[in-house]
Amino acid sequence: MKKITALILAAVLCAGLLAGCGAQGGKKEEGGSLKGTSLNIYTWDDMFPQEVLDNFAKEFGVTINYSNFEYDEDMLAKLEETQGGDYDVVIADDYILEMVNNEGLAMELDRSKIPNWGNIDPRYMGLFYDKEDKYDVPYGAGVPLIVYDPSLTDVKIEGFGDLWDPALKDNVALIGNYRVIDGFALKTMGESLNCEDLAKIEEAGEKLLTLAPNVRAINDTSTQDLLLSGEVAAAFLYTSQVTAALTANPELVAVYPKEGLGFGTMCMFIPSKAPNAEAAYAFINYILDAKVSAQCFEYIGYYNTTKAAEQYISEEMKKFIVIPEGTGDGEAIENISDAATDKHAEVWAKFQTACGQS
Repeated sequence: MKKITALILAAVLCAGLLAGCGAQGGKKEEGGSLKGTSLNIYTWDDMFPQEVLDNFAKEFGVTINYSNFEYDEDMLAKLEETQGGDYDVVIADDYILEMVNNEGLAMELDRSKIPNWGNIDPRYMGLFYDKEDKYDVPYGAGVPLIVYDPSLTDVKIEGFGDLWDPALKDNVALIGNYRVIDGFALKTMGESLNCEDLAKIEEAGEKLLTLAPNVRAINDTSTQDLLLSGEVAAAFLYTSQVTAALTANPELVAVYPKEGLGFGTMCMFIPSKAPNAEAAYAFINYILDAKVSAQCFEYIGYYNTTKAAEQYISEEMKKFIVIPEGTGDGEAIENISDAATDKHAEVWAKFQTACGQS
């Protein structure tokens, strides 16, 4: 929603542009006629402006079927069930992409079918989940943040640890990504998001239990609405939700936690047995067009991973997606051992029960 500090601090501030955006590709004269075919997209709800989907469908004569999942793990299970079939384009988070790639569920990309490949910001390439950039195409990056309403609480929130303040009893909303939430408890202990020490993970779980009285809701979608409605005074949100909240109420305060930042990239990929790979290539290339990418980033509110789109993103939007200097190192959530993953799931289940959310 899940890198090197330089990547984090420089990527969203970069104003340089790559020369030329490339052709949009995938049309009849380049890759055979797509007219009358279908493109099956599988990702979270509301990840593209409807105008972008409609324009692609009209230009290429393709019918778009859009399916959504709530959690990355749901997507992986579905892809494993279909052995890389059913869908043509999937968008998911970095840590799950590594698993998809390792299981052979993603198609190795033919870059000759993606003329706009050069528009990608190189800072988002060669990352841990796809070091040779064989399978995945970046579609936004983000840093989950705390946002709070100073008119609803006297607590000055500067980091994760402040969410434990008794004055915030029944007044905090959290996203539902267990590795992220378990991770910020680890951060308050000075540990890595990717800690493998089972005892430390257990300790973080025990600490989370003491946070439960302050948690009113755990909700992975539209969590910002709980803050905007005044139902809670503080929330820990995905980047797109942070952008939506600050746009709706500029009086809210975004907090870059003093304990350190989590950072993640989401990417597009073509499943290994995609029924219409040619349409998938055309769509990916279309999304990488500078102006189309700008439309998408303005809409979803994530950090721009298409360098050539920078010139088309409004200054108003840019101010919401800039990480201030001096906010500390960023760290991506990566895959860890099965034992550590199981321990995270165990402590998360206990925390959900304590919050009345099981």
